[in-house]
Amino acid sequence: MKLICIGRNYTDHIKELDNEKPTDPVVFLKPDTAVLLKKQPFFIPDFSNDVHHEVEVLVKISKVGKYIDKKFAHKYYNEIGLGIDFTARDLQAKLKEKGLPWEKAKAFDGAAVVGNWMAKEEIMDINNLSFSLEKNGQVVQAGNTSHMLRKIDELIEYISKYFTLKIGDIIFTGTPAGVGSVSANDKLEGFIESKQMFSITVK
Repeated sequence: MKLICIGRNYTDHIKELDNEKPTDPVVFLKPDTAVLLKKQPFFIPDFSNDVHHEVEVLVKISKVGKYIDKKFAHKYYNEIGLGIDFTARDLQAKLKEKGLPWEKAKAFDGAAVVGNWMAKEEIMDINNLSFSLEKNGQVVQAGNTSHMLRKIDELIEYISKYFTLKIGDIIFTGTPAGVGSVSANDKLEGFIESKQMFSITVK
């Protein structure tokens, strides 16, 4: 199982980090060891003083595919979820300055929260899906898939040009504006519409 992550897929988030709008999707990978184990807290790593939360809609691949046409992409997933792409922002900035890969800042152990899953059939419109992240009971990120620069089926088409998608692979589809630091004892709760998809504590 691999985690395929999309960066810079929401305009407001691109602006808040002062990044350029990409002509093609920004793609990076996380290993399966990045997945935070169920019912475990997230431990802030000792190599960072500025870990950010990035809430994202997730797609679980249900069928092996390569060079998938966008019009057939919907056949390759049955479940939608919500998660967090934790980012060691200070470390990422240092790596970017030197033109180096981001993996140490994005793919460390526990850096990927994978919440509960819901059947695609439960969702009226996958391209108009509201989601949010609460930190200590306050909404800090709120987004809607209608604001994605590239929608889920487009992402599957693009990703599958480069990587064979296998059963169980998870796509992180990008984060909206509102990313910010986490601190010890924070409680993070993610929602799709009003349905809670995960709840974790920070240590």
